[in-house]
Amino acid sequence: MRYVCSRCIGVVGCGQMGSGIAQLAAVNGCEVWLHDADSMVLSKARESISSRIENLVLKGNLTKEKGTEAIRNLRCTSNLEDFHSADMVIEAIMESEDVKKKLFVQLDNIVKSSSILASNTSSISITRLASVTSRPSQVIGMHFMNPPPVMKLVEIIRGASTSDDTFNATKSLAERFGKKIVCSQDFSGFIVNRVLMPMINEAFYALYTGVATKEDIDAGMKLGTNHPMGPLELADHIGLDVCLSIMKVLHAGLGDSKYLPCPLLVQYVDAGRLGRKKGVGVYNYSIVHCVPFFCYCV
Repeated sequence: MRYVCSRCIGVVGCGQMGSGIAQLAAVNGCEVWLHDADSMVLSKARESISSRIENLVLKGNLTKEKGTEAIRNLRCTSNLEDFHSADMVIEAIMESEDVKKKLFVQLDNIVKSSSILASNTSSISITRLASVTSRPSQVIGMHFMNPPPVMKLVEIIRGASTSDDTFNATKSLAERFGKKIVCSQDFSGFIVNRVLMPMINEAFYALYTGVATKEDIDAGMKLGTNHPMGPLELADHIGLDVCLSIMKVLHAGLGDSKYLPCPLLVQYVDAGRLGRKKGVGVYNYSIVHCVPFFCYCV
């Protein structure tokens, strides 16, 4: 079976990743269904996406006509049944294999037989996600970087059964969004987080063992390696709970002690210090602490 170009895209999850992916799809001419179980969160996401699109128009990065069309393309729903006509569904929910599998079972029973199911997972096996569906050849990893409208990269991951048609359709969609593609084998963490998360974890070990202050660790990496933000600042931006979850996936999937999460990272998550989204992580955001919006991560 040959897949036609994806015209209708479903996005599950309207956090920063899901809303960013929905914005990309709407701006690039796709009909978009954005889903979240929480109608209040969904309403706020729609307002945020519309505002960002309007800003693109004001800055001259998008014509008024294209902006109006993009906002019109976006529809929000709390009912997964509305995805019945989607050519592709991209999930961008919490980084939990069990939760993602449950969603994929639901979607498999709703979407049409030709539809592709894509996961924005940053670390979880695509093969295992595909195994709970009746269409493993049509399941693929499509990992956007944060924030999706800004970052140029999409990491594509084929599961054991992912077909060439599914890969080509996914690659074509990413290129339609103006993204550059890298392809990874289906190993824990793929490319980006296989390299990035151990660096963040090691920064926590450096802080934990008293090698340097958090400020000096971040300044060292920014000024010494030209990173846009330090690894501890970046962890706060991503969410320490997300970092810990990915480190656990790496440790379990690759079986090497070098991926063991730093005890300080575990302690911060246990204490609810999850980063910017909670107002405190490695840094305290009740105190003004400026970091650039530019990011290159999960």
